[in-house]
Amino acid sequence: MMHVSKRQLFRLAGAASVAATAFLVGCGKKEEAPAPAPQAAASAPAPKPEPLKAAWIYVGPVGDAGWSFAHDLGRKAVVEKFGDAVQTTFVEKVPEGADAERVIRDLANQGNKIIFATSFGFMEAMLKVAGEFPDVRFEHATGYKTAPNMRIYDASFYQDTYMAGVIAGKMTKTNTLGFVGSFPIPEVLRNINSFTLGAQSVNPKIKTKVIWVNTWFDPPKESDAAQSLINQGADVLLQNTDSTAVLQTAEKNGKYAFGWDSDMSAFAPKAHLASAVVNWAPYYIKAIQEVKDGTWATTRTVWGVKEGLNDLIKIADVVPEDAKKRVDEIKAGLKDGSFEPFTGPIVDNTGKERLAKDMKADREWKDKVDFFVKGVEGKVPAGK
Repeated sequence: MMHVSKRQLFRLAGAASVAATAFLVGCGKKEEAPAPAPQAAASAPAPKPEPLKAAWIYVGPVGDAGWSFAHDLGRKAVVEKFGDAVQTTFVEKVPEGADAERVIRDLANQGNKIIFATSFGFMEAMLKVAGEFPDVRFEHATGYKTAPNMRIYDASFYQDTYMAGVIAGKMTKTNTLGFVGSFPIPEVLRNINSFTLGAQSVNPKIKTKVIWVNTWFDPPKESDAAQSLINQGADVLLQNTDSTAVLQTAEKNGKYAFGWDSDMSAFAPKAHLASAVVNWAPYYIKAIQEVKDGTWATTRTVWGVKEGLNDLIKIADVVPEDAKKRVDEIKAGLKDGSFEPFTGPIVDNTGKERLAKDMKADREWKDKVDFFVKGVEGKVPAGK
């Protein structure tokens, strides 16, 4: 029989007590970690705003030169400026009249919030459709009628044509200029008269012959008109039509001409004296921004050289230095407002005074031009 001392008994009892305690702890319920604090649900990203839908309608093909091409460059500038915040579309070669009304209405129905009609003959169609869509903004180029949601914008091409006239007056050998006119409306008559006045400012012997083609874009008709003018003695030509046909016809005949609406120097480099251009980008960007800001209002905007809308560019090396210098002086005067092409005395080709000496034409006077100045041959036909 084993004998255990009292001290050993105490040691055994203590060990047993520790083991029992450990056993009880090990078998007890584990203490759970505190639950994590609930996290706020992630907020959903704000929905991306729908792009502003904007549309343009063109009377001619976009092509690579001319009036519609210049407007479409302005549309592309809008895309570059606003990115995916604006969605643009265009319809080209839209006839003036019933077809224009149908196209404008269709564009409004497609959800476009601003529509630009870029030809004078679209005016009545746009005015009618504007009354049907009060929440759409309508913009008409070169017209004169407005509505609460329709306004007009225009360029001062007569500033370009005056400068072109200075060059033409220096370059002509026959003292006879030719002009291919589209329609006998104030816009076009201003350009014919200003071209002639500019030429006469450096060459008082100048006379201008005009042939009307009654279209904005018809290369064969434009070419035929240019050839007829050349056959009548004109050796420097300008046009208020949208193709390169006049310039190219001049080159085929060894004569001079100007580009119109956009840079046409590459199409007939031997004939090209300069190009009268228009940059619509500043206006289109302004109009789109106003719709986005909610500040769009019915106004009339007429910009020119001062605002960077019009210019005469790519003056040929064959142009005399004194003519180039005079063009630079005129351009500076147009920018600071000190020069006005229509400054009296201005007399029409019947001898009637139309603007008194030293008087500068205001906008109302320019809007009502219905005559040829002295030096332009023939009579103004009935309006369009």
